[in-house]
Amino acid sequence: MPIVTFTILIACVGFSMYAFSNRAIMDKYLFNAYAIKHYNQKYRFLSHAFIHADYGHLIINMYVLYAFGSMLEISFFSDLFGKFSTLFYILLYTGGIYASSIADFIKHKNNSSYNAVGASGAVSALVFSVILLKPTSGMGIIFLPFLHIPSWVFGLLYLAYSFYMDRRKGDNIAHGAHAWGAVFGFFFTGILDLAYANPMYDRVFVSFFEQIMESF
Repeated sequence: MPIVTFTILIACVGFSMYAFSNRAIMDKYLFNAYAIKHYNQKYRFLSHAFIHADYGHLIINMYVLYAFGSMLEISFFSDLFGKFSTLFYILLYTGGIYASSIADFIKHKNNSSYNAVGASGAVSALVFSVILLKPTSGMGIIFLPFLHIPSWVFGLLYLAYSFYMDRRKGDNIAHGAHAWGAVFGFFFTGILDLAYANPMYDRVFVSFFEQIMESF
């Protein structure tokens, strides 16, 4: 059973629903770089990932968290890292939260009106960890589940779209956070593999490119 994944999911759902009905809680725990810098409210780096803008935002993130987090926790990380798997899985998720927030902190540390919420950066880290490990597996698009493309192709499209939309700034979605969380998840998993993985398995960076080349 993916205990850590279920724990995170329950915490996100419970805290988000509480914040939906209490605006003061939402305001206190959302990501606001200005408050972090000028009022030393560093807890916002972490707390914002456990609250969401609305039920649609929450449901999408929790669906992806469950789907990808469960695979990593009970299968992929367990096989690769053995007794360290739970610790590394927690570090992957929490690291994704912080990694996805750093760029926005630098850009908006003097902008008191910029706010963000949601686990999207951490969830992106999970998705790209799976992409590294299984680059040629089929990945459906959430609104078009009948359409499956190789996960590495999805990853490239996702990053291109996220960085483009972050530069374009055409909506209220933190696209940059999605992208940097994804980049963190990919490289963090690969570096952990180089340092700690079961030597019986091929190194995942090498395997990533070998699987892609073999698919052509």
